[in-house]
Amino acid sequence: MNRDRYRRLAVVGVGLIGGSVAAAARRRGLAERVVGVVRSAERIGRVEACDLVDEVTADLAAGCRDADLVVIATPVGTIAALALEAAEHASADAVLTDGGSTKAGIVAHVTRRCPRFVGAHPLAGDHRTGPEAARHDLFDGAVTVLTPTDDNPDDAVGAARRFWEALGSRVVTTTPERHDELLALTSHVPHVAAAAVAATTPADAMPLAATGWADTTRVAGGSPDLWREILLANPGPIAAGLRRLATEIEAYAAALDRRDADALQRLLTEGKRRRDALGS
Repeated sequence: MNRDRYRRLAVVGVGLIGGSVAAAARRRGLAERVVGVVRSAERIGRVEACDLVDEVTADLAAGCRDADLVVIATPVGTIAALALEAAEHASADAVLTDGGSTKAGIVAHVTRRCPRFVGAHPLAGDHRTGPEAARHDLFDGAVTVLTPTDDNPDDAVGAARRFWEALGSRVVTTTPERHDELLALTSHVPHVAAAAVAATTPADAMPLAATGWADTTRVAGGSPDLWREILLANPGPIAAGLRRLATEIEAYAAALDRRDADALQRLLTEGKRRRDALGS
């Protein structure tokens, strides 16, 4: 159980992830005051209507001023700059963490200049976005990956771990580079594959698209702007993963060309084995 209780928690970016961090922190009493920092005045009203934070502002300096914990939950292309700016206004011993789905570039850019920034990626989400999609139980039972480096002091890593655990998640630790290699295969490539399946389905087939098509393509409903940034932030591992996928798909095509039932059985069995290993 997390025994840390922060005086002021600043959440920069109050969408699905940031809003859920704020809602869970309030529900679990992890901070005396939870402040949301948003990018525009228009967003303030939306966040207030969702009752996710105690206070919301479009002024980063004001929102992070004297915060002893800062969570950056914006698109990956903006996390590094915002983390460094937030650190200038937070308390001197504040812990900073994030929710970005790529890590190597962000951590390399931030941690040497801000050692109390501990990279994190909660493996929880939804194809829906915005504060309206946030919920306090989003992280319950989910894995959060921490990616500490030698630049991080032990107390900052420990505090980040306890915070994410207190939100309900199970924390695992790896390097930023290994995180990006593995997430390319478990998240980024599947998203591209889902988008490709959706894009190659002709309009006249859509009346026959049922639950199988919907389940396979669900994540393709995510924000293209958001996913463009994710893909460009992790290009090498994703491209390598897509080539692995292309090899596997070509094996299916070749087996079909040969009418090779045994080969199809092997391919399908291996896919089922990997999927079954995850559980329901």
